[in-house]
Amino acid sequence: MNYHLLVYGVYLPVTVLVTVWVARTLFKNGRLFLIDIFHGNEQLADSVNKLLLTGFYLINIGYATLTLRSAEAITSYQQSVETLSIKVGTIILILGGMHFFNLYVFYKLRHRAQEYARAYHS
Repeated sequence: MNYHLLVYGVYLPVTVLVTVWVARTLFKNGRLFLIDIFHGNEQLADSVNKLLLTGFYLINIGYATLTLRSAEAITSYQQSVETLSIKVGTIILILGGMHFFNLYVFYKLRHRAQEYARAYHS
């Protein structure tokens, strides 16, 4: 049996599903932050949100396909599971890191927008 094909066959769908789930969650919940940052301009917030979603997909799915290859020999189900756990775990950590990075950027943008609003209305 070709265990590499087993790993690839599980890795890609799991990675894509997790990426889509995280992206949709960020897209849905990040909208409110963007509307606040752009002072209620929903059209601009939605446009930026879609651009962020596209970039998120490109980065994560691109990285997942780049790391698809396994250099080591996989000769058993145990090695298949171990290889999958490393690959999927890495993707999940990257998604988590990108999530916190996005939160940080949203926080900084929102903080800057609030400071601007306070200075403008004073």
